[in-house]
Amino acid sequence: MTDVLDVLVIGGGQAGLVMGYHLAERGQRYLIVDAGAEIGDAWRTRWDSLQLFTPAQFDNLPGMPFPAARDTYPGKDDVADFLQAYTTRFQLPVQLNTTVASLTRSDEVYVVTTTGGNTLQARQVVVATGPFQAPFVPPIAKGLDPDLPQIHSVDYRHPQTLPAGKVLVVGAANSGCQIALELTATHTVELSAGQRIPTIPQRPLGRDVWWWASRLKLDRVTAGSRLGKRLAERDQVIGTGPRQLAKRHAIRIRPRATMATGRTVTFADGAASEFDAVVWATGFKANHTWIDVPSVKDEQGRILHQRGVTPSPGLYMLGLTWQHTRTSALLGWVGSDASCLADQIATRTDEARNSGHAANTSQSPSHQ
Repeated sequence: MTDVLDVLVIGGGQAGLVMGYHLAERGQRYLIVDAGAEIGDAWRTRWDSLQLFTPAQFDNLPGMPFPAARDTYPGKDDVADFLQAYTTRFQLPVQLNTTVASLTRSDEVYVVTTTGGNTLQARQVVVATGPFQAPFVPPIAKGLDPDLPQIHSVDYRHPQTLPAGKVLVVGAANSGCQIALELTATHTVELSAGQRIPTIPQRPLGRDVWWWASRLKLDRVTAGSRLGKRLAERDQVIGTGPRQLAKRHAIRIRPRATMATGRTVTFADGAASEFDAVVWATGFKANHTWIDVPSVKDEQGRILHQRGVTPSPGLYMLGLTWQHTRTSALLGWVGSDASCLADQIATRTDEARNSGHAANTSQSPSHQ
């Protein structure tokens, strides 16, 4: 018979690990499963020069500060090392190389089946797979010549990944702008911006933007508030945006890419140009097709939740963009949502245990 856990956490990134920290504090029997071969794999496989846009003092996890000087910006490997150290320090139970194929619910118990055919059972489940799941590439990419190198930003590593010549970066959010800037040292670069994205300086008036955000409590603006709804409509580029790239680094800014044929990409203004490579910095789509639990999805397949609590009792989400605030998916802030969910999980566990104890007591013979 398969042992039934109090809680199963799916995903061993920062959200899943912090969830484990809070569950341990509340005495829960839990396990974290992750598809990676090592803790931090999702960070190590990003492009080489990637840096956080939050300084080290804002990248702490509950119980452990980020090991870097204030106002420095950690790289991807620094974050991966930090997550490994965090797991070791708090002896978090993580089962690696475990890809979840399906999540179902039967008789008030959640059942997880892995791609290896194994089964795990838990009374409660936290899905902490994060917002970056399925890379999105626009359908127009199919019109490009098969010999033309094109990659999604998730597969980009460094400029040498691409052939010499003119590169088009499609997507002008933080990733697209960072990659475009790096490529200017070795390539002619054009950047396709589908929409105008506000750009915020990294250090306005000599202070990091997150210093200002925390002082003004903008990092606590909730998704349901009027301001939160406005901010959630459009992302913001922190640091160097399209305008600065054009002015200081000679990057030509193009409007939305609307068509691709052979080696030519056509834009919304009707202009067209040939390229030697394309980088699709076009973001990700959520992929929760493996969750087969009644009543938790809308008609578009999106998970329904209120601050991570889904309509299915005992099923939770963690680490989503704008799950509760602008910072819900960020390294140094995910602990707030995790703590909130851990309280609800512990309460539900206690209620189940007390109910079971009461049932056992009522069925026991009385002693006269």
